[in-house]
Amino acid sequence: MLNDVVIVFHLMASLFLIVFILLHSGKGSGLSDMFGGGGGLSGGTSVERRLDQITIATAIIFGFTTFWLAWKWA
Repeated sequence: MLNDVVIVFHLMASLFLIVFILLHSGKGSGLSDMFGGGGGLSGGTSVERRLDQITIATAIIFGFTTFWLAWKWA
């Protein structure tokens, strides 16, 4: 039962991690620029910083669930 919950969290974390990484702006041509995340917005650096924090938190959750599933099924 607990493994099922961890699998659901793992799948959600992996999907969110893909989305958050794609939202990062690269060298001026990121996916966030397509949806109005260009440099003309005020406070763009704080938004980018918040996106970095969310991406790191999601990656940590993904890492913990990966280790949990590997430990339980090994």
